[in-house]
Parts: sequence; structure tokens; C-alpha cells
Amino acid sequence: MKVARFHAPGDIRVEDAPEPVAGPGELKIRVRNCSTCGTDVKIFKHGHHHIRPPRVMGHEIAGEVVGTGERVQVIAAIPCGTCEECRRGRRTVCPNQESMGYHYDGGFAEYMVIPAKVRAVDGVNAIPPGVGFAEASVAEPLACVLNGQSLARVGAGDDVVVMGAGPIGCLHVRLARARGAARVFLVDVNAERLAMAADLVRPDAVVDTDAVDQVLKLTGGRGADVVITAAASGAAQEQALRMAARQARISFFGGLPKDAPIIALDSNLVHYRELTIVGANGSSPAHNAEALRLIAEGLVPVADLITHRLPLSQVLDGIDLVSRGAAIKVTIEP
Repeated sequence: MKVARFHAPGDIRVEDAPEPVAGPGELKIRVRNCSTCGTDVKIFKHGHHHIRPPRVMGHEIAGEVVGTGERVQVIAAIPCGTCEECRRGRRTVCPNQESMGYHYDGGFAEYMVIPAKVRAVDGVNAIPPGVGFAEASVAEPLACVLNGQSLARVGAGDDVVVMGAGPIGCLHVRLARARGAARVFLVDVNAERLAMAADLVRPDAVVDTDAVDQVLKLTGGRGADVVITAAASGAAQEQALRMAARQARISFFGGLPKDAPIIALDSNLVHYRELTIVGANGSSPAHNAEALRLIAEGLVPVADLITHRLPLSQVLDGIDLVSRGAAIKVTIEP
């Protein structure tokens, strides 16, 4: 079979590999779709400390169980299920978490084996009728978005600012609407990408310059109830505090580069405005199941966000499209 393997930074190869065999408790699937994301770009450029090459990449996975034909979606982040955090229901912050495409071969392959530990934490979800494989593969990033918005308590009547108009930002816009937000504003410094995203998700307003001033004008000087930084930008995080309303919630959804993780934070803004700042780290198996339900019920449409469908042989082209911000969602069809 064909696979896309990471060998070193800048070195991903589409090559031949033996078709895998499932062991006890494992599940073999025929991969139908594995979508790409910004993390794949980071791995391609810089590698990852959890990846020991060669490793088959890809963690937004949907396919068919070999032998039964059952259509399934697979989690990316694998909690251990037994540690203190997992026992307390905090599976997104499991200290023993492993990941598909990092610790185990991922979905940029014609066939793959799902480890027994994924099944042990309910990490294989049946795809609902009417949901295609490509849509199901987007359940994984939507699950992460769902986790972030749950922690930030996005709800009815909120003015929500989403900073970053990539695929994650688009999902944030649509989920905020599904959760009852009054208005959703989309911010990005890349005017071309912002226009492309806005054509799809139709935010109430778009902002590409002077973000803080523009958001304050849009909210009558009050600021936003929720600000989500769906970009790896320290500047966006700093701006988020300045555009936040009193008692607002700020989600530092996008992590910062490892060599520049420190920002200037005005503690008095947090203190006097009673702001809440929350992180967001991936998703749990339950978030994946909920994301599939939201897609199936049409509450968060995702099909139109998939702007490019490429064969496995063009996976590097897909990663390049993501890197350049020239696409919303790119899915690979092995």
C-alpha cells in the first residue's frame, strides 16, 4: 500500500509499505479521508518531539472497518483513561496522552490499524447516516473547537470575536452561532484569507486592521463577551485582552511557537474587568462524538469548508496549501 511518512523536517515521502495486520483488540480500517491541518505544517517544517521517524502522519481520520464495512471516525488524542485526571473526567489534559500520527501510524495511508487503547476509551465513532467520510474527518478539529468554546462558556446573546480565519476559525464562527451567540466577528491580518473565509461562514463583520479599535466600535465601546485566538499569535492574545468586555472570557485556543511563548499581559485589565482567560488543549473522545452529532444534525455544516480534495500522492501539495493559507480545509483521499 501507499503511505505518507515523515522522515525528518522537510522530508515527507509518499512510499510503499506493507499492508498492516490488526492484532488482538485492534481494528484495521481502509482510510477514506484524512484531512490536513496547521499541525501537519508544523511537523513538516520542524518535526515534533513525540514523533520518532519514520512515522505515517495524519490524525483527522475517517474510513471503513475492514471485514464489516462499518463507517467510522477515529479520535486523534488518546487519553490513558486511568490516571487521576482521566478519572476526574479531564481527559483533554491527561498527562499520559498519546496521539494518532505521532505515537502511532496515522491516516495518510490506504490502510491503518487502530490501537486497542483507542477502542478502550471509546475513540472509534460510527459515522451517522448522511455524513460523508470527508465531513466525518472534520469532526476531530470540530471536537477541539467544541472543547474550547465549552471552556470559554460561549452562549446565548454573546458577542464573540474569532481571531484567525483559517479552518479552525471558520469552525469557531459556526459553532458560536450554533451555541446561540448574538453576533460573531472574524478577524485576520491576511485580507485574502479573511475574504475567502467570510464568503463561506458569513460573520456579522470582518476586521483586517486595527482589530481592537474596530471591535470596540462594533460593540459600542463595550467590547466582546468572548474572544477566541484561533491563531498562533502572541500579538492576537495581547489584543484579545484589550477588546474584551467586563467579565468577558478569553480563549487562548492557538498555542504559541515554542521559541516565543511569552506575551505582555496587563494584569490590571484582568483584575478590574474580572476577565477569565482559559486555555484549550485538543479534545476528548466525548467531544468527537458530540462533533459528529452536530455535523449530522446540520447544526455545524462542514462540507463547504472542504475547499480541496487531493489524492495521497499530492499530500505535500495539500500541506503547502495549508501553509500558504490558500485553502480553508484540505482533505486527503488515499
